[in-house]
Amino acid sequence: MAATILLVGLLLGAYSILIPALLGLMLLLTFGSFLSTRLNPFSIGFYLTTKPSWSAMGVVFLSAFLLLLAAYLYFVHGLAPVIPGVRAP
Repeated sequence: MAATILLVGLLLGAYSILIPALLGLMLLLTFGSFLSTRLNPFSIGFYLTTKPSWSAMGVVFLSAFLLLLAAYLYFVHGLAPVIPGVRAP
C-alpha cells in the first residue's frame, strides 16, 4: 500500500508540490504509529491484533522519505507549482 501511495504521490506531484509533501507526512506519521506499537509492550490487542514487521515499517519510512525528497526537489528545480495552476514568476 505504501508503494502505491508513493507512485500516486510522484505522479500527482506534477500538479502540486503539496500532494507528495502531504502524502509523505501522512506516511511518516503512520511510521511513527507503527514504531510506537513495536516499542510499547502493552500495545498488543489495543488496536492492532499483531505488531507490524520491521520490513513493513521500513517500506513505509522509505516511501515517506522519498515523497518528501521528491517534493523538495520539485520545489528546488521548479518542476511543479506549490498551488495548482499558479506558476512562480
